[in-house]
Amino acid sequence: MKKIMMMAAAVLMAGCAVAQDVQLPEPNKNVAMTLMDALQQRTSQRSYSDKAVDGATLSQVLWAACGINRPDSKRITAPSAINAQDIQLYVLRADGAFLYQPISNSLKKVCSEDLRQPMAGPQQFAADAPVGLLLVSDQSKFRAHAERYGAMDAGYVSENIYLACTALGLNTVARAMMDAKVLSEKLGLAEHLVPMLNHPIGWPK
Repeated sequence: MKKIMMMAAAVLMAGCAVAQDVQLPEPNKNVAMTLMDALQQRTSQRSYSDKAVDGATLSQVLWAACGINRPDSKRITAPSAINAQDIQLYVLRADGAFLYQPISNSLKKVCSEDLRQPMAGPQQFAADAPVGLLLVSDQSKFRAHAERYGAMDAGYVSENIYLACTALGLNTVARAMMDAKVLSEKLGLAEHLVPMLNHPIGWPK
């Protein structure tokens, strides 16, 4: 009986671990760097320090990527074909994987495993970044041309991530290489949820 109770407690603890959602700070939209400076300085960087990306900075990047910029209509910062808003943004860290919730500006924990390695695939530098952003297209939101529209929308969000990271002094690079099968299994993605791109993110060394 004691053993059964211990097993039950372990299951409950595991469930609680997955349920640890995170409310992000309100994103600071007053950034010193201008858009033209960010465009001029934007580069792809493949090395990162192990310094953590704090919640306030992460909130700024996620809001820039596809956060709500028109609350009344729930429109987002990134363009989207037929306003499908199909791109779901997953945050991959050492403490698990989280789904960004644009309306509440929060993170919903969906997995307790560190999935940065399958995101990186054979390119270890990507797993060394403290944060990985995985762009997933919900292709059920399109009646036709789902693959084309999903790729297009992922590109919009990707460029927003690039510009936000540049303005905030972070390194990043857009990547299509990843173990999409493992990521889909670990994140519980249905067939219509397709991993498109990923961005390792971190401070410069």
